[in-house]
Amino acid sequence: QVQLVESGGGLVQPGGSLRLSCAVSGVQLSRYGMGWFRQVPGKEREFVAAISRSGSSIEFADSVKGRFTISRDNDRKMVYLQMNSLKPEDTAVYYCAARQTILTVPAARDQADYRYWGPGTQVTVSS
Repeated sequence: QVQLVESGGGLVQPGGSLRLSCAVSGVQLSRYGMGWFRQVPGKEREFVAAISRSGSSIEFADSVKGRFTISRDNDRKMVYLQMNSLKPEDTAVYYCAARQTILTVPAARDQADYRYWGPGTQVTVSS
């Protein structure tokens, strides 16, 4: 059974950085494409970033492109979201998600493609 747990959220000033981590257990991470999404109360959950099984395909939302990076360590069963130059509009609950795919499938932006989700971690960007 796939279990995902996010960590690394917190309060940061505008312009600051945070690194979110997603610990994956119960499965071999190398068989899963991974994604990060975020949600603000009262709004739809939105795509942030995604990475394919091998890491060869990566996608970012336009709103975070150039500021966020996504990476994975299959041996350690970890996925990371490095967030730099944070803005107040980045404030949200951030979720890690997983989808089992074949090796050649690219990173996915649609949350409907993901079957497994973590409980989320709060990120607040405020002075």
